[in-house]
Amino acid sequence: MKNLYLIGGGGHCKSCIDVIESSREFIIRGVFDVKEKVGTDTCGYKIIGTDTDIKNHVESDNYFLITVGQIKDPAARTKIFEMNLNFATVISTRAHVSKHAKIGIGTIVMHDALVNAGARIGKNCILNTKSLVEHDAIVEDFCHISTGAILNGGCLVKKSSFIGSNAVLREKSVIEENSVIAFGTKI
Repeated sequence: MKNLYLIGGGGHCKSCIDVIESSREFIIRGVFDVKEKVGTDTCGYKIIGTDTDIKNHVESDNYFLITVGQIKDPAARTKIFEMNLNFATVISTRAHVSKHAKIGIGTIVMHDALVNAGARIGKNCILNTKSLVEHDAIVEDFCHISTGAILNGGCLVKKSSFIGSNAVLREKSVIEENSVIAFGTKI
């Protein structure tokens, strides 16, 4: 199993931990969060330092995953990604990703998510629980496709966008860069 460090110890981190544990590809070595949380734990994993301590753990066999959530603004996730660490791509054993789809580095595909043939997912994305990315849809870098959201065939979600829970995008819809689509929206 590969060594994995998580960056961000809040609620999204807890969901990521469950996915990581299910994959049996990685062993979580610690979590980085804010100074006030150092020494505590999340789901049994120690918060070992802050962002400034990450550099002490950079080695060729160590991987990192950004476990800071993203709702309206991807700035925190984007800033961490710019550290150019050895980022892991994590796919739940309960997700289905077509062998004809592409998933970018630093992306997590959560439980029961589906990514169909021809779909392309960018770097540092969150495909949250039960999201569906249909054939030939494109999700650019730094996007969060929230719980139960549906992107039908040929959709394009441009960089740094958020698609809310249970939102449904009609086939070939285009969502502009930095968009926030509210939960339950139908486009």
